[in-house]
Amino acid sequence: MTKEEKKKLKKSGKSTWKEFKAFISRGNVLDLAVGVIMASAFSAIVTAFSNILLSICTWGVPGGINGLVTVLPALNSAQAGVDGIGQSFASSDLVEVTITYAANQGATITASDASFTSWQSNLLKLYTLHGSTYTYNNSAIIDWGTFINAIISFLVVAICLFTIVKVFAAIKAKNDKIKADQLEKYYEKHPEERPAPVAPEAPKPTEVELLAQIRDLLKSEKAKEKKE
Repeated sequence: MTKEEKKKLKKSGKSTWKEFKAFISRGNVLDLAVGVIMASAFSAIVTAFSNILLSICTWGVPGGINGLVTVLPALNSAQAGVDGIGQSFASSDLVEVTITYAANQGATITASDASFTSWQSNLLKLYTLHGSTYTYNNSAIIDWGTFINAIISFLVVAICLFTIVKVFAAIKAKNDKIKADQLEKYYEKHPEERPAPVAPEAPKPTEVELLAQIRDLLKSEKAKEKKE
């Protein structure tokens, strides 16, 4: 690489660095970064608040928020669950269901056997706990808890944003009024610096008026031709 090429490369690197510094130091970029960080923190607060509201509203539901699940009837064998167990079972029946699951596989066990934990682990790979009920993984379910949580989160965010916008709009209007009053007082003391009023612009002709003008021009042109 020649010296000239090295100089060009070095100059290009400096130019790129200057452009990057100018870009990153812009106010809107910094504001955007702060906004993203604040939004992430605010999202965590909204999620926690929504969970608290749902916990209170679903106090009497077994399993709380996660228990608000509807299991749809099985339409095929893939959704029917394990033979002898079905699509769902209560968490309190886990020990009995594990023994039944092992029996279906040809093994006879008790809760005190060393292999019981292994059988239970294999069973729980097929079922997911929703509240106080285990549901077969391939079953079609309606998760009402997640749906209601999303609605509450949306309402909380909407109310908070509406309040923030209203407060900032009121503050901005107040500041604008203060600035206008201060400017008016300044012009009262220095009337020579008051800008001259700007004359309002003439209204632009409508499309109908333009067509009428064109028509009148054509008529006048034809009239001139006839006279000639």
